[in-house]
Amino acid sequence: MNRSTLNSLFRFFSYLEGGSLLILFFIAMPLKYWAGKPEVVMVFGSVHGFLFTIYIILVLWLTFKLKWHFKWIAGAVIAAFLPFGTFVFDHYYKRTLYYRNE
Repeated sequence: MNRSTLNSLFRFFSYLEGGSLLILFFIAMPLKYWAGKPEVVMVFGSVHGFLFTIYIILVLWLTFKLKWHFKWIAGAVIAAFLPFGTFVFDHYYKRTLYYRNE
């Protein structure tokens, strides 16, 4: 798989993972605690867990394929745990030499 395809795949799943985290935090959790609907968290939690796993696999793949520096690995993993973190990480990642086709 070439560099641009791998970067596009990573960015796509980082947006999905970040969006699923926001849905889990700001929609599913309030519905669980305020509306008494714990099944919403079960559904969105499962979806988020699946997307998180794919995201981490892609981080590892990029690490070996593009020889990421440790600070980018740590940043990508930490960003996955913070609301809006993957979106901020993507903003900075687009500006690096890892992203460009050089």
